[in-house]
Amino acid sequence: MDRKLLLIILDGVPWRNWNRLFGNLEGWVADGTAQKWKMRSVLPSTSASCYASIHTGVTPQEHGCTGNGNVFRIKQPDIFAQVRKSGGITGAVAHSFWSEFFNRHPFDYVRDVEYDEEDSPTINHGRFHTMTGYGAANQMTPCDVDLFATLSNLCLKRDLNYGMLHTCTLDSMGHRFQHDSHEMDHACFVMDEMLAPFIPKWRAFGYEVIVTADHGQDARGHHGGRDPLQQEFALYYFGDAQGPAPETELDQLQLAPTILNRLGADIPQTMKAAPFLPRD
Repeated sequence: MDRKLLLIILDGVPWRNWNRLFGNLEGWVADGTAQKWKMRSVLPSTSASCYASIHTGVTPQEHGCTGNGNVFRIKQPDIFAQVRKSGGITGAVAHSFWSEFFNRHPFDYVRDVEYDEEDSPTINHGRFHTMTGYGAANQMTPCDVDLFATLSNLCLKRDLNYGMLHTCTLDSMGHRFQHDSHEMDHACFVMDEMLAPFIPKWRAFGYEVIVTADHGQDARGHHGGRDPLQQEFALYYFGDAQGPAPETELDQLQLAPTILNRLGADIPQTMKAAPFLPRD
């Protein structure tokens, strides 16, 4: 496999916050460097359920993860496994749920916090955190610059074909302060500023880049249901492929087959949604 792509997931950012507060991302859309669409999450629009659907391309009703309290090793084919079958190298910098879904369950704090497994059928290079102790008084999220730098380090040292990064900072801030607040506005501004320098670096490394969320959040910092604020978010694509018209609304189930399409990997029969970017 000679193609490369990074998926950056900023947990819990509703559509309206991308437009309003992510000036660097919006600036790249304005000058034609990036393409942007609205995407709608699966139901429930709960974090773990969305994580599993993002990488398998099937609904929670099919993969079985009904929420954050129901995490297990997913059975359906996923992006990591399909990239590995095509000879690619994979890596992830993310919450421990991702390791449990796509590598090993349960998560072992010592064994699984960092691993490099050349023969893994899914994730070769993992850097994970658990957010143990998370709550309103203790956010327990790593610094996002550290996460972006860790992914960059893996790209350079391990020559990843597919890398995934997931951060819970904005989701946690939304639950803590809700979305109509100075704290939330500032958190989005800081995230945009932290992320921006890395996108040109990743492009220079030879990667296409997708920046998106897993779900949104409503004004009270809630998600899980059908409200548009809870389900709708933005997706930005930095790469050479031409996607659909900007007003096209995408389905979250399209993300997995689209990524495999761009990487030139086989799309399994379980992923029935149509890719929104061509293979070329």
